[in-house]
Amino acid sequence: MIKNRELLNNIMFRYSINKVLSSLPVILLFLLLGACTTLPQDSVEPAIEPNTIEPIAVVEPEPEPERVLPKRPKIELTEDILFKILLAEIAGQRGKIDIAVDNYLDLARSTRDPLVIERATRISIYARNDESAYEAATLWVEVDPESPDAHQVLTVMTLRQGNIEQALGHLEIVLGASKGNFDQKLWMIANFLGREEDQAAVLQLMERLMENHMDDPDAMFAFAHVTARMGDLDRSEDLLERVLELKPGNDAAAMTYLSLLQKKGETNRALEWTEATLKNKEDDFNLRMAYARLLTETKRFDDARRQFEILSVQGPNNVDVLYALGLLYLQTNQFDDAEKYFLRLGKLKKRVFDSNYYLGRIAEERDELEKASDLYQGVNGGENYLDARIRMSLILAKQGNVDKALENIRAIQNADTNRLILIQAEGEILINAKRYQEAMDIFDKAIEQQSHPDILYSRAMLAEKMGQIDILENDLTKIIEEDANNATALNALGYTLADRTDRYEEAYGYIKRAYELSPGDFYILDSMGWVLYRLGRLDEAVKYLQKALEMRNYPEIAAHLGEVLWVMGDKQAAKEIWDTALKDTPADDRLLDVIKRFKP
Repeated sequence: MIKNRELLNNIMFRYSINKVLSSLPVILLFLLLGACTTLPQDSVEPAIEPNTIEPIAVVEPEPEPERVLPKRPKIELTEDILFKILLAEIAGQRGKIDIAVDNYLDLARSTRDPLVIERATRISIYARNDESAYEAATLWVEVDPESPDAHQVLTVMTLRQGNIEQALGHLEIVLGASKGNFDQKLWMIANFLGREEDQAAVLQLMERLMENHMDDPDAMFAFAHVTARMGDLDRSEDLLERVLELKPGNDAAAMTYLSLLQKKGETNRALEWTEATLKNKEDDFNLRMAYARLLTETKRFDDARRQFEILSVQGPNNVDVLYALGLLYLQTNQFDDAEKYFLRLGKLKKRVFDSNYYLGRIAEERDELEKASDLYQGVNGGENYLDARIRMSLILAKQGNVDKALENIRAIQNADTNRLILIQAEGEILINAKRYQEAMDIFDKAIEQQSHPDILYSRAMLAEKMGQIDILENDLTKIIEEDANNATALNALGYTLADRTDRYEEAYGYIKRAYELSPGDFYILDSMGWVLYRLGRLDEAVKYLQKALEMRNYPEIAAHLGEVLWVMGDKQAAKEIWDTALKDTPADDRLLDVIKRFKP
């Protein structure tokens, strides 16, 4: 106590009273210049800013218009009151929050002024002093029993004390003073209780609050969001299922339910539920859209495309549907159909940059390089902007201007997020130009600076071309050691061992792991067929290779399938597969090599 008064005396000694007044927060000017015999009647913004690091998220519920605020007492502004106010404010400004709490709490007890009590409460909250906050808020309720703010604080404080009954009582007063339906009030509760450490206690409190509202689908929907936010996904799932029973047409609840199942890793359940629900709600656009997206995420692309086609009839100008169909057709190399949807987006003047980008990709696949470059020039923003700039450089390289292509790549701003992409692009240009050692030098330097799985993989693929299988195996093994579920690296290592060595059993082990992780990947299906062929399991090999070729008409898959069929004695089928593939890719090296080896 002496030390505190000495602090104030020193300040008063060093400055004149006028300078002190000019430097004090605005609230003190009102205190000192108001009516000099009473505490101020107006609320002014406090000097200490409790909202900066407030441990309780105080959400201000809207008071009902008829609520009458309590009258403030007329109190003589004594030297002791003035001293404590000055001391509390100056201490707060200097970070001595405990001193501010003690003095404002003393003032709250002695004055019982609601504004002083409120300030004592908020400063206690700011100081994370639960004991003082509880005492101050209790005083606040005594002088203003209907204050929702005071009851909100007491809800939190009694909850932290483990007193669910008292917390519920205060919470019901907060709800009664708030506008809106019950479900809207639940969102407000979630906001100010959502950051409490004891989430189990919060859920227990919410469960008690919901006891009389379990037949209200809107309230349960809000509560389902709250429980999910607090990590109780099973409870949220139960609530959403009950909501959908009571209100089957609630699209928001249906979308939330599907999202929750995905979050829990139960995508198959989400698909099954959506399929069953659509039987009775065939015209539900939003539900079918969700189903189509689920199918896309699970790589059931043909099924997804059929659903988006149905949606395109219901909403012929829906941008999301048109864009999805363009991507799905492009994914299966059906360029004419993909082009149709991207052109429609262009006519609608929607997703123009994306449409130009993918139309450029289609033109590039058709070897219409000038047209592709012009389309890429029209990608002036969006997520594909960088890739469009890179692909323009790749086109220059395809046209024989490798040095200009490299110059353009190196001129692109090398932000951290772009570094890996630009390194890979530069490497690809050099690899396509068969300047393998230059590409290897670039990858080596990048890995020395900062190793990354993508660059390791790129170097491994280059090492395969250069016949340096030891580098390939080392790099892919490093990737797998860091990420045991990297299906791409597992597949690449397994395929290379099957194709370039006689370590077939080891190769099969890697490919089998990749297949278990991604059974719908045509690259992995091709690898599985190839390693089974190497192991002499020809009938099994054909099944995998045929499925891979059905999914993607790649010349390498056709070469593999033709070879297996030829060895099995079905030479006519092998010739037909090779001849069909040659029509699309007459210059493919792998295809020409296998035909040269087997076909007379």
